[in-house]
Amino acid sequence: MNLSSKKYRVLVSGITGQTGSYLADLLINQGHEVHGLVRRASSFSRSRIEHLRCDSNIYGTSLFLHYADLSDSTTIRRLISDISPHEVYHLAGQSHVGLSFEIPESTLREVAMATLSMIEIVRDLSNPPRFFHASSAEVFGEALSFPQNENSPFRPVNPYGCSKVFATNMLQVYRRTYDMFICNGILYNHESPRRSESFVTRKITLAAAKLALGGSQILRLGNIDACRDWGYAPEYADFMVRSLRHDEPGDYVVSTGTLTSVRDFVKEAFKTLGINICFEGSGLNEVGIDTGSGKTVLKIDPQYYRPVDSFNLVGDSSKAHNVIGWRPSVVGGDLAKIMANADFEIEAKRCSHD
Repeated sequence: MNLSSKKYRVLVSGITGQTGSYLADLLINQGHEVHGLVRRASSFSRSRIEHLRCDSNIYGTSLFLHYADLSDSTTIRRLISDISPHEVYHLAGQSHVGLSFEIPESTLREVAMATLSMIEIVRDLSNPPRFFHASSAEVFGEALSFPQNENSPFRPVNPYGCSKVFATNMLQVYRRTYDMFICNGILYNHESPRRSESFVTRKITLAAAKLALGGSQILRLGNIDACRDWGYAPEYADFMVRSLRHDEPGDYVVSTGTLTSVRDFVKEAFKTLGINICFEGSGLNEVGIDTGSGKTVLKIDPQYYRPVDSFNLVGDSSKAHNVIGWRPSVVGGDLAKIMANADFEIEAKRCSHD
């Protein structure tokens, strides 16, 4: 089936999330029909797709939202049967690594078992759609080699990583056993101005924006020497589409191949908004000082340390480049600039309305 030259139907779980919203933007701009799964709740945020939902030329024509919980396999089965999608992008699930230590059972249900349930539903269709699963670099955990590629062993160190190992391995089994078109994208950290404020990158850029506008809050972080392979979420959404348009299914590491420390991300974000940061002290007493005003703006807080942290995960995306032509252009420091500038604009508008 040549999907690249036709309009087709797509189902996205997690469409209201960061990457799901960018994926919806991309697919709709390409002229396709996008169906998104959203949870029914007394209150929930659709802010990331509000620009699509409020556009009368898009909502109800190119974009359709359906209520369904990941644990409700009956409803999901009915929806998938009615929609009859050409492609399914499965992005939904509890994705906060630190939180997974606090709610391991919920994480397992949402990440591991929900994925198994969804692929079983897809397998039962007479014409199964192509299926993309958003896996995670957390499957590598305590990695034995650097950088990691598709052949690196899985060694997770947190409940989220364990859940993703199960889902990734299970989909590999289904691809081989049932000859299904399934792709696992082993995604390294990917961020953007649409990232939730509970994630460290967004905490940093929001704090920088508020301080640049005259605020006096203190930014509290955990291990600022932890390093991450940070990429740009819109580029990772582009990878997802490319992987399902390729002739053959497969697994891919999706990364920038560049490590950036939390410390350097902080420096770049604050520098972008005209705030110079220096670091004093060491360990739990380390603080960052705004050298322009003398304010303490950063403190190390033990509550933000993870019980066990993945060690310097950095990916080798040679396969993604060589096979499907994907290569990232935005890495750590550039990402900090994009997010800091975006949050400055958001906060400036908010201040003007107060």
